[in-house]
Amino acid sequence: MPEMNPPKQFCSIILFLPFIIFLPPFVLSQNSSSTSCPLDFSVAKPYISAASSSPPSDLCGFSLQILHLVESHYLLSSNLFVPPSSSASSCWSHLSSLLSHFSISLPSSCNFSVPSISLPCMNLTSRAAFTAFLPSKALTDLNSSCDRPLSSSSFCTSCTTTINRVKTSYLVGPDISNVTDCSDYLFIYAAAAANRFGPGDSSTAYCLFLLQIPSSSSSSGGGAALAAGIAAAAAALLAIAAFMAWYLIHRRRRRRKRWSRTPARSDPLIGSSTTLTKFSLEEIREATGNFSTENIIGMGGYGNVYKGVLKDGTKVAIKRFKNCSAAGDASFVHEVEVIASVRHVNLVGLRGYCTATTPMEGHQRIIVCDLIANGSLHDHLFGYEEMRLSWPARQRIALGMARGLAYLHSSARPAIIHRDIKASNILLDERFEAKVADFGLAKFTPEGSSHVSTRVAGTLGYIAPEYALFGQLTEKSDVFSYGVVMLELLSGKKAFKSREDGQNWLVSDWAWSLVREGKTLEVIEEGMEELGPKELLERYVLVAVLCSHPQLHARPTMDQVVKILDSDSTVPPIPDRPISIIANKEDIERSMSSTSSSQLFSPSGYNHYIQTRDETPHQGSEFL
Repeated sequence: MPEMNPPKQFCSIILFLPFIIFLPPFVLSQNSSSTSCPLDFSVAKPYISAASSSPPSDLCGFSLQILHLVESHYLLSSNLFVPPSSSASSCWSHLSSLLSHFSISLPSSCNFSVPSISLPCMNLTSRAAFTAFLPSKALTDLNSSCDRPLSSSSFCTSCTTTINRVKTSYLVGPDISNVTDCSDYLFIYAAAAANRFGPGDSSTAYCLFLLQIPSSSSSSGGGAALAAGIAAAAAALLAIAAFMAWYLIHRRRRRRKRWSRTPARSDPLIGSSTTLTKFSLEEIREATGNFSTENIIGMGGYGNVYKGVLKDGTKVAIKRFKNCSAAGDASFVHEVEVIASVRHVNLVGLRGYCTATTPMEGHQRIIVCDLIANGSLHDHLFGYEEMRLSWPARQRIALGMARGLAYLHSSARPAIIHRDIKASNILLDERFEAKVADFGLAKFTPEGSSHVSTRVAGTLGYIAPEYALFGQLTEKSDVFSYGVVMLELLSGKKAFKSREDGQNWLVSDWAWSLVREGKTLEVIEEGMEELGPKELLERYVLVAVLCSHPQLHARPTMDQVVKILDSDSTVPPIPDRPISIIANKEDIERSMSSTSSSQLFSPSGYNHYIQTRDETPHQGSEFL
């Protein structure tokens, strides 16, 4: 399975770097076009300088965020979002030159170019035009949520969540062009107009643009700061010397013992942009009662999940991977970085991690997440008869799942495909707010691209047909899985069943047959409490059937799903299904006699895949 590698477009200009850093601004603009660029790129120099020593994995996304930061400063000073189109070439030259001066080369494969610098959202170039377009309630929500110190993780989460909600409510739809640019407008506006500290504040830049400057001592502290720095450096040197002496002695002692022949290993590299707590193995043991079986709250192919209590009384979920080895470090680091890079009310938050190697237990890889005490959606639908969900709770869960996935697909940078959306990976808090969990199979994906894999990962019954058959992975693969989970939520029936007669049953086919016959409301589980209006129930069923359509291009995006569920928008027409995706041989031959093969989705291949999966171990939520 191919993994995303860091860009290789970096070149070394270390000999010239001290001179470049102190170049005056007018030197950087010598190659500008006849119309000078009004953007002040000097505000981005600290962030680019920091990135030159620790290159970002997504260089295209980093460069785009630099541009958005500069445009936010421009909005603050001029009340304009983008510079005149005549200056686009000059601004592009400034951006490229500044990046190259810090030994960063912009890849030619990036999905933006010279015109995109001056590309407006629906021709809304000014702050006045943009605020006139958005409803006053949306502006009020933005100002109240983002006008805070965004150094606080809770304030940052509240701000980005509001931005995403405003975007999905007012800036997504078939009648809106340049949706990506419109989405960026909200972040630019929030930094320049909604937040009192402005884009010049490092916390604001990190929260809204994911740009970070490593903390360092300020040069304005005078002699006291210098003395403190020298003292700290001396103390650090002494500490290092003491540590090295202890390490050499300890190493010699360990060599005398036969069980210690394997050298200690260093921790895997966790992204420098994360602010995670590294727990010791002793702290994890204390929190879980030495991994007591009584504290197990989840089990899977990857290992066990334990309920734990930290020293400060915080309740957490602790995921302990089994059969760890040096070869598994990359997978562990991948999940940690994925979870730590996203912040949303409908996503499970990561608190920290633990890595350790012991002679008796070998390699230990553990992550610590927020504990969601109300269990999973699977527990409530299929585990506890006495805990049947009411309609308001199911409605809240369906919308929460959609918002969480919409954030992963549209607001996370780079976009994230979860790949294992299922009922057991949707956790519920005390208010039945959905939390998407378990990012062990997640994939980063550059904007506008798809991933093709020769090895499929996921859970039987929830995998999109194009992914199962051809290895084609896009955000629409998550949409299919979401549709299946939503049908489970509405009907109380499991996604997949293998019948005694050897035939397979899918909830998506069953729901589609009822909708086609005009019996849409029969999908709703009998005996559900507090049922809503008929029109609302039908809309949710139709959305679920549309999302679980076997043809990729028939499915909506998650942004569109959120807008439909959160408003009175109508559901787009559902294209017909030429044949069931698990049809038997006779049905396929009968359909092919009257339908062009180009119209079919190759259901026989999917049926073969289903049967093959029945004969092999279930992969579920495992690292591959």
